Amino acid sequence: MSSSFGTLFRISTFGESHCKAVGVVIDGCPPGLSLAAEDIQPQLNRRRPGQSALSTDRQEADQVIILSGTENGKTLGTPIALQVANKDQRPQDYGTMRDIPRPSHADYTYQMKYGIRASSGGGRSSARETIGTVASGAVADKILREKFHIEIVAWVSSVGEIDAGPIDSKAITRPDVDATVIRCPDHAAAAKMAKVVAELKEKGDSVGGIVSCVIRNVPVGLGEPTYEKLEAKLAQAMLAIPATKGFEIGSGFAGTRMRGSEHNDPFTQKGGRLGTTTNNSGGVQGGISNGEPIELRIAFKPPATISLPQNTVDFAGEAAILEAKGRHDPCVVARAVPIVEGMAALVILDMLLRQEARKAVQFR
Repeated sequence: MSSSFGTLFRISTFGESHCKAVGVVIDGCPPGLSLAAEDIQPQLNRRRPGQSALSTDRQEADQVIILSGTENGKTLGTPIALQVANKDQRPQDYGTMRDIPRPSHADYTYQMKYGIRASSGGGRSSARETIGTVASGAVADKILREKFHIEIVAWVSSVGEIDAGPIDSKAITRPDVDATVIRCPDHAAAAKMAKVVAELKEKGDSVGGIVSCVIRNVPVGLGEPTYEKLEAKLAQAMLAIPATKGFEIGSGFAGTRMRGSEHNDPFTQKGGRLGTTTNNSGGVQGGISNGEPIELRIAFKPPATISLPQNTVDFAGEAAILEAKGRHDPCVVARAVPIVEGMAALVILDMLLRQEARKAVQFR
């Protein structure tokens, strides 16, 4: 199983949903960065369960502990280990699901692949695993902001059939996003989204949605063609998040309905460099960043674990009715916002460090 991601800024996550702790080891963080738990905790707070009536009822403080890699509040350049304790586990809630694989969950595939699985909480397939992504992403985000002035903001742009209105991706901030419980900056749409999610939670059902993300102030030149194009690495990162089913950049699938004359982004002079008048490319051309904002959209399916009765079969192939127990999100998109931001930060920082290393040895 591969639990590592990145090249020069590399992370390895560990832990299952109901084990004693989850966390991450970061390798390649530059020395001298001011880093404390307080720099990481805000993003974990945005991801943690039990933060609102619209999320799972599991209560976890998700307090991060820095185990290694810093001294006197500064990074040493050595591996940084971050840990978060699991305190509100209820493995007994999963007793009836040991023999019945949950429809559209990873129970069946993990069991078939390994011959064993963590039957409580989904183990590594649980969104609990994303704590390591968010924690390490917060470190990457701090480096990007302080050293390179790069800004990453994600928000909920749809829940089910409810779409947010146009959002100014050049100006939106994280406080704008957090102004509503569903993390949609369109307050009218947010109210409708929250109502739908609350109703489905009461019924024991679930719904999907879309998280949009913008990455601003990215320099020209990030991306490693041919097989590690910037959009390819971003897609890999985003589709590694649990419950994701789709990825778009720039015009995305809507671009297939356009003519080239309409879709092309004409160049113009912008502050001493070439820029584009439109951004259908989404900030990436030929797999390399072009200096425009990188604009992404990630589709999340309805959470698979629901309490409504479902006709299915057990592992022996015998007919069964599954009424899942436990505490689960009726919609994951609000809590997915910091996960998307974290994954974006990990990709951009890793690609940026690779480009900086290339520039250091160029003969010009």
